[in-house]
Amino acid sequence: MEPDIALLKPAVYIVGAGPGDPELLTVKAQRLLACADVIVFADSLVPQQILKGVRAEAELIKTSDKTLEEIVPFMIQRVHQGRSVVRLHSGDPSLYGAIYEQIQQLIEAEIEFEIVPGISAFQDAAAKLKIELTVPELVQTIILTRVSGRATSVPADEELESLAAHKASLCLYLSARYVEETQQKLIKYYPAEMPIAICYRLGWPDEKIRVVPLEKMAQVTQEENLIRTTLYVISPALAKTPQASTFRSKLYNPEHSHLFRQPDPDLGEETSPLRCTYEF
Repeated sequence: MEPDIALLKPAVYIVGAGPGDPELLTVKAQRLLACADVIVFADSLVPQQILKGVRAEAELIKTSDKTLEEIVPFMIQRVHQGRSVVRLHSGDPSLYGAIYEQIQQLIEAEIEFEIVPGISAFQDAAAKLKIELTVPELVQTIILTRVSGRATSVPADEELESLAAHKASLCLYLSARYVEETQQKLIKYYPAEMPIAICYRLGWPDEKIRVVPLEKMAQVTQEENLIRTTLYVISPALAKTPQASTFRSKLYNPEHSHLFRQPDPDLGEETSPLRCTYEF
């Protein structure tokens, strides 16, 4: 079935491309890509395979060699010409997407825009590692962060050591070039032998995932040259311990009741402490 191009009005659509696998695009992202007149994409971060379904006559603009002063005026011009523009970002635009300044300029120019979320690399990583990042009674917090780099500094209150002290599931973006220093900071709070995941170019044809002890994080990164587009997952959930495998959520526990389910009466009164009722 051909997409209804007429339904796509002149505007800028800031779209998350996901980690790189076309099958992980949202249905809405696929529709917008199939209908757009113009696609402005970060070619160094978005693989060519994401563009397979675009119209033959769509104008494709790569932005890896462009500045904001070139990209935004171009998008504004195309919208003024009555054309629809997809601004395609890797992963989810709300995470390290550099969309804040684009949004400000679009608002100032009175250009209508919409943001379409995408799957982030940390979600794809957890799926491929076959883990839950929030294991009951083991870890219930996910921290998405990065270390300070040449282009972007991390606020002092968000430095890696202060975040690592929580011992949460820590998903570390844009940090591979500083992996030795990063490993030294992490090892103060997480066990040196704890498994961590190095996830390189998730969803791309050359994807690599390496699960290694934390103390080998820098060594493996450097030996295999896993530098660009790399995510680190540092989480107690990756540790294959009896403790991690025996915890379970109360949500589907037969001893636990909530608004939509009463406890099993055959379990007896000793289970009453779990009988709390709440709404979702």
